[in-house]
Order: sequence, then structure tokens, then C-alpha cells
Amino acid sequence: MGKRGLTSYLCGAVLMAGTAMADCDAGTLALRGDFGEVRFSVDVADDASERAQGLMFVEEMGTFEGMLFVFEAPQTTSFWMRNTLIPLDMVFIGADGVVDHIHENAVPLDETPIFGGDDIQYVLEVNGGLSARLGLSVGDEVQHPSVAGNVLWPCD
Repeated sequence: MGKRGLTSYLCGAVLMAGTAMADCDAGTLALRGDFGEVRFSVDVADDASERAQGLMFVEEMGTFEGMLFVFEAPQTTSFWMRNTLIPLDMVFIGADGVVDHIHENAVPLDETPIFGGDDIQYVLEVNGGLSARLGLSVGDEVQHPSVAGNVLWPCD
């Protein structure tokens, strides 16, 4: 797919997301920012064993698929790529549902710790390079049923 085709594809995906997510469900995460809005189909890792497994041994993932890691409370986070076979972007999100940091293109199988920040409660992992192609940035907002409480973009 050429550059123009990819841009059209990504713009179409963002536009299809609409302006509001009326029915939040655990399998869908919405992200909005200056780029517009996009939805990801996500698996949720919300306990210690699921978070430890993460995306290990996954050989491929669809363009708008990912995993949402949910912690019980905000904390200092560090991730690594042990047994992870595909490059990933890691989107670190605070308790308020706002993106605090993005680590792009984490290297498969690398065990070097990737510092996500302090006061992080959620981490979204998507395919490596996708955050830059979409124009995701610090300050973008997330909507998902797990991202609850005093958040900027709550589920209705």
C-alpha cells in the first residue's frame, strides 16, 4: 500500500470512529485527540497473571487491535518485551484517562525495562509505529469501562 493509500485508510478508520461512544464495552477502547478519534478492539489484562502474560508469544495483531493493562491504582510502571514477538507502541495513561507518555516501537524480545512514568494506571499496547501514523500524543484522552472515576471522557 502506498503512502497515499495508507493515509486514506487511516483517515477512514479515524472517521468511522464517530464522535461519541454511546455504549462502552470491555472489548473496545476509544482514543481521541487533535488527530480525531479512533477505536481499538482490546483484550483487557486486569489481574496480575494476565498482566504478566501480556502479549507474549503473539505472532501478529490486527491494525486496530491491542491490549489494555489495568492496574488497581496509579503507580510507577515499567514494561519489557520478554517473549514478545512483535514490535509494540506502549501508551501510558494516568488515572484521569489522559495519555502521559508514549514509547514507540519497543523491540521484540528485548528485556531492557521501558519506563512508563509515575502515576500510571493504564497501558495500551498496539502495533509498533501505529501511534505515530495516527498522530497520537501526550494529552490525548481514552474512553473505556475500566477507565472510570474522575476521568475527562467517561463512558455514558
